[in-house]
Formats: sequence, C-alpha cells, structure tokens
Amino acid sequence: MFVYMDHTATTPTDPGVLQAMMPYFNDKFGNPSSVYSFSKESRSAIEQARAQIAKAFNAEPSEIYFTSSGSESDNWALKGTLEKSIKLHKGDHLITSKIEHHAILNTAEYLEKYHGVKVTYLSVDSEGKIDLDELKNSITDKTALVSIMFANNEVGTIQPVKEIGNICRENNIIFHTDAVQAAAQLNIDVKALNIDMMSISGHKMYAPKGIGALYIRNGVRPENFLHGGAQERKRRASTENVAGIVGFGKAVEILKGRLNDDKAKISKWRDKIITGILEKIPHAKLNGTRGDERLPNNINFSFIGVEGETLLLDLDYKGISASTGSACSSESLDPSHVLLAMGLKHEQAHGSLRFTLGRLTTDEHVNYLLDVLPEIISRRRNMSPLWEDYLKSKGEL
Repeated sequence: MFVYMDHTATTPTDPGVLQAMMPYFNDKFGNPSSVYSFSKESRSAIEQARAQIAKAFNAEPSEIYFTSSGSESDNWALKGTLEKSIKLHKGDHLITSKIEHHAILNTAEYLEKYHGVKVTYLSVDSEGKIDLDELKNSITDKTALVSIMFANNEVGTIQPVKEIGNICRENNIIFHTDAVQAAAQLNIDVKALNIDMMSISGHKMYAPKGIGALYIRNGVRPENFLHGGAQERKRRASTENVAGIVGFGKAVEILKGRLNDDKAKISKWRDKIITGILEKIPHAKLNGTRGDERLPNNINFSFIGVEGETLLLDLDYKGISASTGSACSSESLDPSHVLLAMGLKHEQAHGSLRFTLGRLTTDEHVNYLLDVLPEIISRRRNMSPLWEDYLKSKGEL
C-alpha cells in the first residue's frame, strides 16, 4: 500500500489542471509578449488565470503578479519593500517571527548583512503563536514592513492575521504574509484581513511546481526583484511560464470550489489521527494547537526516545510517506527551528514527525497509519538508551 501523507511538501497536479495546461506546450506556444495575433491566446490565458486567482482571494486582477515560486514571492516582498523604503529614507526596520519559512528568515539575514536592515524576530508561545503585544511594542518610526506567515508549515498553527493586519494598517506599515500553506487550506480575503502583500505557490495547491504568485495591493510599490523585461506590467521581468500560469489559475479555481467540503473531511481525519496517537502511543507530544486554530490537514508529533529520520525510514518501508518538518530542510540534521522556538528540547525536536493530509488521503490510509505507527515507535524505543533514561527520569523504570 502507498500512503502519501506529505501534502505540505508538495501535491500531485490535478488531472483537470494538467488538461488545461496541455495546449500551451504545443498548439498555443506563442510568447505572450509578441504582438502578432497567434500570441494573443497566450496573453489572454494569462489574464484569465490572473482573474481566477484574484477572485479566489477577493483581490483585483491587477494586484496578482506571477513568479516562479513562493520563495521568489517572499524574496520580492522583503527585498523590494526594504530597498524602496531605505531609498526613500522612510525606514530600515523589519519585523518577522522566529518560526518563518527559511525563504523569509534567510532573506531577512541577507538584508541585515548587506543592507544594514534592523530585524526584530518575534517570539512564539508553546503553540507557535506570536504575541500581539510584542508586535505592537516592537514597532518604531523606522518600521517599514511586518512579515508574519499566515500558518506555519511545520506545526500548522494559524496566526491572528486579521489582528496583525489591523495593527499594521493603524501604524501605516506594510503587512506581508507568507500564505503558501494557508492558501490551500483556508478561505482568505485579503481586503478583509488588511493584507498588503501575500505569497502563494502552485505546487501546494495541486498545480505544477515552478509557478507562484505575489499579491501586491494597489498602491504598494516594492522595488522590482527581477530586471530585464517589461513582463508583469513592468514589475517582474522574465518570459511568462504560460502553461504553469494556466495550470495555477485552474488549480485555484478547482480548489476554492471544493475547499469547504475538503476542509470538513480532512479535519476529521486530522483529529482522528491526533486522538489515535495520543491514545495508542505513551509520551507522544502534539506540537501546535488543536481545532480551528490549526490547519485542517496538519499533524505534528514529537516522540521522545527516537530519531525522526529513523522513523521516516521505517514508515517508508511500510509504504507511508511523511516528513520530519519542512521539506525544504529535509537534508539538514539540525533540529527544527520552529520546534526549538516553541520551547521544545533538542531531543524532542529531533524526534518529530509531520503528517499532512490531502486529496490522496483515504479512510483506509488513516487506519493503516494508526495500526503501523505504534509498533514502529515501540520497537525503536526499546532499542534506545535515551528512552530508558527518560523513563528513569519519570520514575517509570
């Protein structure tokens, strides 16, 4: 049996998406920047996709800019905003959090090192939430941008985005959110939430890899990130990935049409797995919050006494694909920066597993995981001196 439980890492391309894309590889291959009539089909297809994505998030089509990925969108939002603000002598201060995706954290580090930007990294509580009072107290007259992810990719905790947006609007500060994970799971209204910029990614939403977008509210003008051409209304150079854009638009349209039904079904599976693990596996620690403040498809546990990487190999042998955290960091042996920021000890962070559900998930898969995982954990713990030491510390051995 093949059980895919890593939808946060990537998703399969929806068959309807693939079908919509196919003509733009051969029959309708024209460069959308060309002036002849053959290329107008490509240009029209791009604008249709732009409208599809804008409608899904209550944005204007003129506010959607296509990129190559969520990471590029994050880079553009941070670098473009801070470079513009510094050039206009308006401010050189960025506020973000300690649990952001590395596309944000590494870009913030770059801005600190090469542009002298002052960065405030907000702490999070044991569930992964920022403190709104800390955010308010961190704002200065030099704050140019607040960038807080909508929901965490590792533990699924949803941030108080509306409140963050309100604080930023009241202080005339640009608010960017990395919604790469949230956009595939939640209904998002950028206007109601006072979001100024938002990053999204196709391959998290059943579109192909290599396509993303950045929502930029009309009136917000970050510096361009890519130079060389007049594409994307002169704001993002590079010949457009027409097939990818068409697929992205179709994927968002399909996803939003079934979002509420999927959310209800997947959240039940999520809660069943969480309850089952807590009942069947002693000393299992759920990382993150529960209920509506967690992404519907996210489960993250720490299992003291075992290494997450070892568990992944055991699960893979049983046909189950999962993760220890962010797929972008899967080759790193360092413990999760997210879990450490939430207060977990190194040995707890090293023993973490993330299961993320989606369209490939079935009732049979959920039951199979709950049958297989307890035996794997028990067997590995029986081989672990760390587990024996832990039980002794608890007076259970």
